[in-house]
Amino acid sequence: MRELVVGFALGFLDFVWIKYVPFPFGGLGNSIAVWAVAAFLFTYYSRWSVMRAALSASVMLVVAVPSYYAAAALIQNDDWSYIWSAYSLLWMALGVVAGVVFGIAGVLARTVGPLRLPSLGAPGAVLLAELIMDVRRIGDPSYATADVVEYSVLLAVLAVLITVLLGRTWRDRALALACAVPLAGVGYLLMIATAFGG
Repeated sequence: MRELVVGFALGFLDFVWIKYVPFPFGGLGNSIAVWAVAAFLFTYYSRWSVMRAALSASVMLVVAVPSYYAAAALIQNDDWSYIWSAYSLLWMALGVVAGVVFGIAGVLARTVGPLRLPSLGAPGAVLLAELIMDVRRIGDPSYATADVVEYSVLLAVLAVLITVLLGRTWRDRALALACAVPLAGVGYLLMIATAFGG
């Protein structure tokens, strides 16, 4: 039940954020990385098993998609059919993947073992992966260079900040950030292999 409520809130408030918060912070509403971080935090603080975390995070992200389009329909009169469009279904499918990966990472990040620190670096890694994708746009006439740089700096700051806030010691924070760098490279390759590589 909690995942339904949180998913609805995530999708609805995400649209509100995009519509009313100025750039560069408003750009975070269009960020797949932010939704992945939300899935991580949801399970990190819920104290669930790995299987329950994967399922709950996936449900949360899937529910967030139609909630987002419902907000768009209510607030700016978008077509209600967007809720069940092919693009919406694609986002839901990717939400399942992100929910499984980051839901499990949220559990592993608080579990003693060799995967704890890499998992702790996962939120920073996905933000850095989006940063890499964003930096590729420098020089593209479709994007203002100043906006790209500004948003990239914001992503970098958030990647460090979330790792610092989640880490219990400075050693954990440093090692998690070290793990985040190669993980960001993997995440970037996965992003450009999907709908996010534009």
